[in-house]
Amino acid sequence: MNLHAEFSSILPMQCEKPGLRVFEGFTVGFHPRSWEIVYNGMTQLGYDKANNEFSFRTEQMHVTLYMTSIASLSGLVRKPTIKISPEEGLEVRLSGSGANGSPPTTLSPTMVLLDWRCEKACDTLYEVEITIPIENYDPIQFTLAKRCEYRQGEGGESTRGWAIFGIVSCVFIVGFTLFCCGGFVYKTQVESQRGLDALPGMSIISACLETVSGGGHNYARPEDANSPFVNQASWERQSTSSTQGSSKTGDRTYGSI
Repeated sequence: MNLHAEFSSILPMQCEKPGLRVFEGFTVGFHPRSWEIVYNGMTQLGYDKANNEFSFRTEQMHVTLYMTSIASLSGLVRKPTIKISPEEGLEVRLSGSGANGSPPTTLSPTMVLLDWRCEKACDTLYEVEITIPIENYDPIQFTLAKRCEYRQGEGGESTRGWAIFGIVSCVFIVGFTLFCCGGFVYKTQVESQRGLDALPGMSIISACLETVSGGGHNYARPEDANSPFVNQASWERQSTSSTQGSSKTGDRTYGSI
């Protein structure tokens, strides 16, 4: 009697580790409701690597990026990191809510403020590779390129200049207001002037107007209203014109005779 035995063995096999997944629903754009750079977790054409057609000009020192994602998965988004190539010649700083790791959502996008300044002129494009880690998902990677045709100064210099200009303007306005008020009070209390004559500089303005108009239009001041010489020139002109008119009338009468 032959006994036939069958043996079966089960060998353990190591399963491959499942690959990372695309973080769907994640967008990056230049506006809160746009996705020029990243759409649905996929980097768009032109930002996957340095591209001359999608590069930024030298004078553009600030770029704002807006990130959105599904609210239920927004907590998986981490702080972005940057890598610059070439490493020297371009200063880059990240700020904003997105740079601090705040979770982005569709209703409340987070911002990443990219401040970059050319410290050295270069014939080739500077590449800034931005990586946004996503927990249990593929990281979001895209590249922004900038053209540096000349060296740029510190951004604080222009801000400091505007601040000085604002302070000087405020001091000038306050000083001019105090001067006008003080002059008005002095002329009304000390010189006893009223109306427009009490305003500082009215005498200069009236003199300029008389010069422009030929000096034929003068106005009488209130304190000179009762002066016997106010309208002296006017009645002299009237008397002269009346005399000339009578003589002309006499001439016409004599000629008729």
